[in-house]
Amino acid sequence: MATTTDSRIPVRLDLDQHAAAFSRAMSSLDHAATKELDRAGIDPRLRELVRVRASQLNGCAYCVDMHTKDARAVGETEQRLYAVAVWRETPLFDARERAALAWTESVTRLSETHVPDADHAAAAEHFSAQELSALTALIVTINAWNAIGVSTRAWEPGSYQP
Repeated sequence: MATTTDSRIPVRLDLDQHAAAFSRAMSSLDHAATKELDRAGIDPRLRELVRVRASQLNGCAYCVDMHTKDARAVGETEQRLYAVAVWRETPLFDARERAALAWTESVTRLSETHVPDADHAAAAEHFSAQELSALTALIVTINAWNAIGVSTRAWEPGSYQP
């Protein structure tokens, strides 16, 4: 019989407690990005796929947990959630979703990619300026959340309840 061990990741820094005004500002930023997506008519499932993919790339366990749960809540399938990490290798995503995921990767990996004109042009083939602006706001916001989550370990993966 296997023994269980405590594999909890200790919190390094409680940013919500020690930088409360900043935490509230991040929440406001997230709310603003979501409103822009709604205004642009971006499907909530795509919104969550973008959040999941950026969080995977950044290694934010809490955000991957949160946004896969949120994706399921808005109708995303288990199969597509499992495949988002390998989206280029599966036919489960349409051209528009692929463009959003590619844009997500380019912006998230900006220190490597420098977000080249070709990546912007590819995304702009599938999204209007308003839509692409909203997606960019979302990607910037989730990357900020990921930086907080990974650096502070302020939130325990698995603790999020939608």
